[in-house]
Amino acid sequence: MPSVNIGLVQQERSVKEQTIGRALVPLLAIAVFINYVDRGNLATAAPLIKDQLRLSTTEIGVLLSAFFWSYIPAQIFAGWLAERINAYRTLALGTALWSLATAASGLTLGFGSLIALRLLLGLGESAVFPCSSKLLAMHLPPDKLCGANGLMSTALALGPAFGTFVGGLLMARIGWRSVFLLFGLISLLWLLPWWATTRRASSRASPQSHDLAPSFVAIIRRREAWGAMLGHFSATYSLYFVLSWLPLYLVKTRGLSIAHMAEIGGFVYIAYASSSFLIGFLSNRWIRAGASVGRVCKTTIICGLAIIAAALPAAALGNVTVAVASLFCAGFAFGFCTLTAYTIGQTLAGPRAAGKWISLQGSVGNLSGIVAPIVTGVVVDATGQFIWAFLIAAAVCVAGIVAWGPMISEVRPLNWEPIKAAVQ
Repeated sequence: MPSVNIGLVQQERSVKEQTIGRALVPLLAIAVFINYVDRGNLATAAPLIKDQLRLSTTEIGVLLSAFFWSYIPAQIFAGWLAERINAYRTLALGTALWSLATAASGLTLGFGSLIALRLLLGLGESAVFPCSSKLLAMHLPPDKLCGANGLMSTALALGPAFGTFVGGLLMARIGWRSVFLLFGLISLLWLLPWWATTRRASSRASPQSHDLAPSFVAIIRRREAWGAMLGHFSATYSLYFVLSWLPLYLVKTRGLSIAHMAEIGGFVYIAYASSSFLIGFLSNRWIRAGASVGRVCKTTIICGLAIIAAALPAAALGNVTVAVASLFCAGFAFGFCTLTAYTIGQTLAGPRAAGKWISLQGSVGNLSGIVAPIVTGVVVDATGQFIWAFLIAAAVCVAGIVAWGPMISEVRPLNWEPIKAAVQ
């Protein structure tokens, strides 16, 4: 009987490898790229939408924040659905939903309908990271995961770069409504190669067994978990602040044209993508040279947050040249934080607890996507300028240094054995 079971497992694995092959990681990276292009369209169009629909800065902040109202809780639902109907189909359904929501945004009539479509967008896009993480774990050995996640992180950064640069230039020529329609319909085309590549593996997918893992309560009792959650929030607050408000800030405060704004914003995100790839490469070399994973990760993320904390006030207080240079520095430093935040969480949790830990850490971290746009909109309306909003974002980065530093004394796998024994 054991030999039969082994044969069946090997046969199933062989079928999956033949079906997916080398197309899995590129297709998932493209999905992440499209994901960030479509979610960032509203920020790029914000200067035009604000004037055409006669919205206040606070209303723009609410629109930018609404995406995360559904995106954060729906990640838990997406994880459950990936187990229920498998990750292949869940990701396809999510992509279809967010693509249609993007296209429909070009037909919107006002503030209320835009909020409803942003909620649908968040619901659809919530499937990407739970499903991609599950599929990578299913199809790749552990020594291949770093390279795959590095490619996806680069795609994550290139999405806003493309959306801001190409989307901004297109909006200047054909209007924001046409761009939303165009990008939404193009996003649907991703489903064709995905269906062709995964339909056989999807039909053969079966429920998988799970190792005994600590509960959410056990995880949040750890000081390291609070450090990772607060640190993730702090690292993503400045990122979402820039993603949400950079176009409006450059146009309304710095007086740039839509086309010029698109060029600068696009290059800021290219700097982010470049550093994501570079930091991953250098971190691997440093570890191979003998440094511990904890030392590499903590040094990298603390340096990144320190650079952002210094760059944001300079971007607000300096002249146009200083502001642009500072935004490039902040964009480059974002790459220090993205990969490292997940690496620290995965290392602390270990294989058995990584799924629950990262879902908890990511959910708390993405709350900054709700907080940052609203706080910024209220502050700008109250003060009439962006300076205090930049200073708040810098202060949150300083808090992140404390979270990733003193609150996490050492980055190494935590011991969950007493919990396992108690449950058994």
